[in-house]
Amino acid sequence: MPKNRGGFADPRVRHDPFFRKARAAGFAARSVFKLEEIDRRVRLIRPGDRILDLGCCPGSWLQYAVQAVGPMGAVVGIDRNPLPRPIPGARVLVGDIFTATDDELLGTQKAFDAVLSDMAPDTTGVRSADQARSARLFAEALTRAVRLLAPGGAFVGKLFQGPDFEDVRKQLASRFSDVKVIKPDSSRAQSIEIFLVGKGFG
Repeated sequence: MPKNRGGFADPRVRHDPFFRKARAAGFAARSVFKLEEIDRRVRLIRPGDRILDLGCCPGSWLQYAVQAVGPMGAVVGIDRNPLPRPIPGARVLVGDIFTATDDELLGTQKAFDAVLSDMAPDTTGVRSADQARSARLFAEALTRAVRLLAPGGAFVGKLFQGPDFEDVRKQLASRFSDVKVIKPDSSRAQSIEIFLVGKGFG
């Protein structure tokens, strides 16, 4: 089952400056600063956008997206785990991204302007196995994005770096006019996670 995003129950983050900053600002997890940096660097989310967050628990990316899109936007999230608390302005489904239908995710929306995925697998300690599991989650997120994005839309997906990275990057480049690879400052130094960002879907 995919992990959450470093929520406050995680003992590793209790003395982390990003944890303290997130808690002081009322965000559900320190991972909000990853999305904040990505958004700042590539101008990802605009007021009025329609956003889909895959693997949204504990909810910090939803919180950020709701603020960024404003009252004219729409934010939808899905996770196998229920959120610790409701997030006003977000529609949240409890379910599996591998079995949820596109119609369930879309709801009343015709398409999304951005699809976000910070999903990570439960790690085994075997790097090759963890990379393969991460790649599977990334592939499903990208597949959903291709089906649900509006023309010109954007995609953000987390991936554990591995031998198939260049193939994944090329796959993204075949669908998006602009592709960037970002490791946010708030990612832990020992982490092998990176974020692939595609803009200009079509």
